[in-house]
Amino acid sequence: MPSMWLSDTQKIGVAFCSGGGFFLLGGVMMFFDRAMLAMGNILFLLGLTLIIGPQKTLLFFARRQKLKGTAAFCAGILLILLRWPLTGFLVEAYGIFVLFGDFFATIAGFVANVPVVGPYVAKALETISGGRRNAELPV
Repeated sequence: MPSMWLSDTQKIGVAFCSGGGFFLLGGVMMFFDRAMLAMGNILFLLGLTLIIGPQKTLLFFARRQKLKGTAAFCAGILLILLRWPLTGFLVEAYGIFVLFGDFFATIAGFVANVPVVGPYVAKALETISGGRRNAELPV
């Protein structure tokens, strides 16, 4: 089986991010279980660090445009650890939306190719992200 363009460390990072997403989803499904949400956050941050590297991770979270999202994300994690899981999750979700909102249009481009539900999900993601980025470009 041909290998993707990811290194072994990055492949482990993708697995950690996926596990973090599943733990976050499980924490929400189990009525905001504090332990599962905390484990999901830890796995997500660890996976992101393994995918893009520690220096780029710090630069991403410390950018001037992303400081509000970083503060909300960290405050949400802290609230979850301080036994306020619902409030912490909502604050954290806002932080994730601010931090990763620019990627929604890119994700919508990939999801649009899914056969039945793709165009509907892509339309929703484009609406959430504020429309298509660089839609006026000919390429």
